[in-house]
Amino acid sequence: MILIVNQYYQKKVLHIKWVKKIGLENALFVTIVLLALTISIMAVSSLNNPIYQRNGFRLVGFEFNIKALWLNFGTFLGFFSQFLIMYLCGYLLFLINSRLLVSKILKEKGLLIYLLTLSATIAVLYPLLAQLLTLLPINTVFGRSIFVTNPFEPENAFGAFAIMLISLPIVLALQWGKQNNKILYLEKEKSQHELDLLKQQLNPHFFFNTLNNLYALSLQKSDKTPESILQLSELMRYTIYKGQEKSVKLFQEVDYINDYIQLQQIRLQRNLNFEFDKEVTDDGIEIAPLLLIVFVENAFKHGIEPAEGEASLKLSLTANHTVLIFSCENSFDREENNICKGIGIDNLRKRLELLYPDRYTLHITSIHNIFKAELKLRLT
Repeated sequence: MILIVNQYYQKKVLHIKWVKKIGLENALFVTIVLLALTISIMAVSSLNNPIYQRNGFRLVGFEFNIKALWLNFGTFLGFFSQFLIMYLCGYLLFLINSRLLVSKILKEKGLLIYLLTLSATIAVLYPLLAQLLTLLPINTVFGRSIFVTNPFEPENAFGAFAIMLISLPIVLALQWGKQNNKILYLEKEKSQHELDLLKQQLNPHFFFNTLNNLYALSLQKSDKTPESILQLSELMRYTIYKGQEKSVKLFQEVDYINDYIQLQQIRLQRNLNFEFDKEVTDDGIEIAPLLLIVFVENAFKHGIEPAEGEASLKLSLTANHTVLIFSCENSFDREENNICKGIGIDNLRKRLELLYPDRYTLHITSIHNIFKAELKLRLT
C-alpha cells in the first residue's frame, strides 16, 4: 500500500512544481508547524471553558475563538513554542532514521546492523529528549501520560521506537522511489544520447549519397544539375530541421520520399519501374522523422544503383490512427549480396528500439532477385 501511495506521489504529486521544490522533509516540517499552531489556537480558545477541565488539568477542546486568542496572545506563544518542541523531537528521530540509519546503515550494512544501531541510537537519545519534554511547563497545564517524571522510563523508549518503526516503511518507500526515478532518468538520458548519435550518423549517410548523385551529374554536365541542387537543398533542409523534431506529419515524410526518388531518377541512366501505392486515412498522422526513407536509400544504394540493366522499386504505405505498414521491394543483383549491409538498416533497428519499443515489427526477406523490407508500427 505504501509503495502504491509512493508511486502515485512520484507520478502525480511530485510533478507539481511547488511540491517538488518543497520536498518531503520540508513538507513534513511545515505540517508539524501548522499542527502545533492549530493545537495552540484550540488550547487558548478552550482555556477558560469549564467543560474542558479534568482532575485539575485542562483538555484541548475543538474551539476556535479569535477574541480569546487576542486576549491571551502571550499564552498562545508559550503553548505554540512548547508544542512545537514536542513535535520537533519526533521530527528529529525521523531525520536520523531517514538520513543516517536507513540511507547509510541499512543500505550498506544490512538489517542486523541497522537494528543494533537503531537500538543504540534510541538508548542514547530517548532519556535526553524525555528529560527535555518533562521540563516543559505545559505538562503542569495539560495532563500528560507519555512523558512521565522519570526520563528513563521504558515508556519513553517505546515512543521513540514507535516513531522509528512507523517511519521506516515510509522512508524505505521514498528511498526506493528516489532510486527508481534516478534509474529512469539515467535510462532516458542514455536513450536520448544514443538517439542523438544515431541521428548524427544518419544525416552524413544521406548527405554522402546525395552528394555522390550531384557529382555524377556534374561529370555528365547535365542540364538537370541546377534542378538537382535545388531538390537537394530542400531535402537537406528537411533532414536538418525536421529530422531533429520528435515527430512529423506523415505527408511530410511521404513528400520527402518522393523528392528523394525524383532526385535519384534524374541521374539514373536506366529505366526504373517505380510504383508507390498509398492508402492513408489521415495525412496528419505523426511518426518519427527519417524512418521510412532508410528503406528507400538502402534500395537505391545496394539494389538499384549497382544494377546493370532495368531495376524496379515498389513502395506500399497503409496507415490509420492506430497502425502504419510500410513495405519496400526492390530488385538487386544477388552476386553483390550486400543489400542488408551498411549503417542504414542497423541504425533503423536501433532507432525503432528506442522510439517504438515493443510497438514495431520489421521483416526483411530476400527471394530470388527481390529484396523486401516491411515495417509495421503501432502508433497508439
